[in-house]
Amino acid sequence: MSTRLIDAHFKRTLNRRSHLLRKNSTDAENKLWFFLQDRRLQGYKFRRQYIIDSYIVDFVCHHKKLIIELDGGQHLDVHDYDEKRRKFLENEGYQVLRFWNDVVFTETESVLEVILEALEK
Repeated sequence: MSTRLIDAHFKRTLNRRSHLLRKNSTDAENKLWFFLQDRRLQGYKFRRQYIIDSYIVDFVCHHKKLIIELDGGQHLDVHDYDEKRRKFLENEGYQVLRFWNDVVFTETESVLEVILEALEK
């Protein structure tokens, strides 16, 4: 199979995965998305389950090059992958913020304050 076909197949797979992740968002993602969608957070535009190169990020504000990732228990097992991914995204000029799902529920205002602080740097 040619590289071009592999790349096209990989891109289609990522697009399908991104769509499924949007359709099957976690409760924490839905809660945070409520505050980020439609420019509700100080007018900043966010996208969710967005593809950057070969990675799908939970939320991104392209204008400020800010990525927000929410982590559940599954991330305890994929630390090396998450670290490699973070380094790649930072090399692309993005700042990556990570929050545990439970923190989104218990400390929503604090999470939003941290996000706003990063956006306004």
